[in-house]
Order: sequence, then structure tokens, then C-alpha cells
Amino acid sequence: MEKIRNRWLIAASAVGIHIAIGSVYAWSVFTKPLIQEFGWELKDTQFTFSLAIFFLGISAAFLGHYLEKKGPRRSGILAAIFFGIGIAGSGLAIHLESIYLLYLFYGVFGGIGLGLGYITPVSTLVKWFPDRRGLAAGLAIMGFGFAALISSPLIVYLISKVGIANTFYITGAGYFTIIFISSLYLAPPPKDWLPAGFKAGLVNAKKKLSADLSQLTANEAVKTKRFWYLWSMLFINITCGIAIISVASPMAQEYTGLSPVAAATMVGIMGLFNGVGRIGWASFSDLIGRPAMYSIFFGIQIIAYFMLPGITNALLFQALIFLILSCYGGGFATIPAFIGDVFGTKQLGAIHGYILTAWAAAGMAGPLFAAWARTLTTNYNGTMYFFAGMFGVALFISFLMHREVMKIRKQNKQEYVVQIKEEEAVLTD
Repeated sequence: MEKIRNRWLIAASAVGIHIAIGSVYAWSVFTKPLIQEFGWELKDTQFTFSLAIFFLGISAAFLGHYLEKKGPRRSGILAAIFFGIGIAGSGLAIHLESIYLLYLFYGVFGGIGLGLGYITPVSTLVKWFPDRRGLAAGLAIMGFGFAALISSPLIVYLISKVGIANTFYITGAGYFTIIFISSLYLAPPPKDWLPAGFKAGLVNAKKKLSADLSQLTANEAVKTKRFWYLWSMLFINITCGIAIISVASPMAQEYTGLSPVAAATMVGIMGLFNGVGRIGWASFSDLIGRPAMYSIFFGIQIIAYFMLPGITNALLFQALIFLILSCYGGGFATIPAFIGDVFGTKQLGAIHGYILTAWAAAGMAGPLFAAWARTLTTNYNGTMYFFAGMFGVALFISFLMHREVMKIRKQNKQEYVVQIKEEEAVLTD
């Protein structure tokens, strides 16, 4: 028999992949050098990042079935190839001074690697942690949130020493190596596998493993109400979160009088809370349940967004921003476990890929809406109140989701009772 892999090494592999692909969040450190060297417009360079996020969502949706069919190892290796070519190829685009080649390599190829690299380790890890799904997803996705803290200073250093093109060549090779090596250890757990300690607890009736609501394929899942409830909740959470990230610095200066340097420091700390929120809130969801966790996310952010326009104290303003960013990150990390709870793990990766199209849509909608609203008004007040209203809608959807879950659980229980009675009748006969 094949030796069962260590699930904590699976987790380490997942973190490695996400730290590599999460470097996309460090794109902003390329912006100024590109503008200075080639005279490109800010909107042109920013479109590169938006394109990468768009293809992240699209490729996650289309390649989720590849993951389920070929397995996480092949899927991870393919992600390494696409992402490595995307980043290293960006160096060629810089060498040729072609922004359209940059869109192709970083935006399209890199984005495809992002999408496949994002869903591959998460879906695998959730299957290895039936007892701690939230923690498992949080561990992997935490790496994505923290990646910019690691890659940003490295990229800045390399640009100053070897130039922009060579920086892309070096980091592309490095990211490919990390993702490739990490993918080699990825594998799904054996059928009906449970952690040894947890299995013993089940036998001794000390622990209870909550049954999944259903075991659906991806194509079956998209036909259900609960899929679109999840999609809508994630879309709203990401749209408002990305918008806040895109305007946090100027908004802090406008509302509280923070200096540009202090506002920049705040933006850096936002990345920390984004990462901490992913592991913290996702782990907490193991205790209170995923529907309740999302209701808490939305309740917190309704209050926070309503309060922001009236805050002039710099510390309180930053505390609210950090709280919002923790919920933003927590929403990403909790969704894979939520998918496992309501759709099962049969095709978790493919369903996760479909759900992430919400990220692609939000990546376009959030920053564009924030910029548009700011041009129509003299401040950000209307935008913040509108986002608070959006979270009110999201909270209502979370209640609908909870009702749907309870309804299906009741149906499952009734069907189970009928099945038991039928089996008893057969034995009696």
C-alpha cells in the first residue's frame, strides 16, 4: 500500500504555491519604474494587474474540471508552467518595450497560472482536513495575502540592481521552481480517509463529523440557489474590499489629515491584516459555522462603512480600515470550506473555480466604481454609504443562505428516516 502523506506537509506545499502566485499583489512596485522608463500612463500599467485578476477568475472556472480529472500534482505543475512563462515572459516584453506583450504574458499567461495555482492547493487541502476545513483553507490562502510583504522588497531590490527585465526573468524562474517543487507533494487523501486522532475520537463518540449538505458535481452545483447565494456574497465582499484598497491612501489623507508617508504605512499594514484575517476568521468559522461567519463579516462591515465618513481621528479610522481588510481576507479564506460544507468535496476544485468568477467581476467593478463615484462627488461619503447598503443586501442573502441550508438539512434528515424505515420493513419481512 502507498504510504499516506503527511497532511501538514501538504499544507506547507499549499502555502508555498500561494506565496509564489500571491506576488501578483506586489504589482504596484513595478508601476513607477515602468512609467519612468517607458513613459507609459498609469492606467496602462494598472490594466496589466486588472487583466491578471480577470484571467485568474476565468481560468479558475474553466480549468477546475482539469484539476478534478488530472489531480492536483499535474494541475500544480501546469500552473507553474503558465505562471513561470507569464512572469519571465514579461521580462521579454520589457526588453522589447511592448506593453501589449506585457498584457499577454503577465495578464493572460500569468493570470491563467494564478487561477489554476489558486484553486489547486486549496481544494486538495480542504479534503485533507475534514475536521478543520476553515483552518486548512485559511493556511493556504493566508500565503496569498502575505505574499506581497515578502515579494515587494525583493522586487524593489532586484530592480535597483539588475533592472526591470532581469527582475522578471529572475522572479519568473524562482516562482516556477517554488510552485513546481511544491506541486510534487500534492495528492488527494485515500478514499474515506480520516486523521488518526480524529478517527479515534469518532469511534469513542467524543467528536462528531458534520455531514456535508450534498455531494454535487460542479455542473449540478451551478443550478442551485445556494451556489448563486455564495457567488453574490463573495462578489459584494470583494468589490467593496478592492475599492477600499484602491482608495485607502487618499481617503485617509482627506478624512483624517494623515501625511502621504503615514498613509503609505497604513497601506502596508493593511496587507498584514488581510493575511491575518484569512487564517483567523477562517479558523473561527470552524467553531461557529460558515453561514454565521459570513453574517458576522457583513454585519461588521455595514457598521464600519457607515462610520468611516464621520471619522476624523486617525487611529480610529485606521482601526476600521484594518477591520474591513481582515473581513475582506477572511471572505476569501472561508469560501472553500463553505463550498465543501454545502456541495461536498466531490468536485470542490471545479466549484471553487466557478465561484471565483465573482473575483474576476469584482476586480473590474470595485476600483472602477470607486474612481467613477469620486469624480462625480467632492468626497468619498456617498461611496462609503453605498457600500454599506451593498453589505445590507449581502447580509440579507446570508440569511437566505442559512434558511436554504436548514431546509435541505431537514429534507436530508427526513429522507434518512424514510430509508431506515424501509430497511427495517425489509428485514421484518
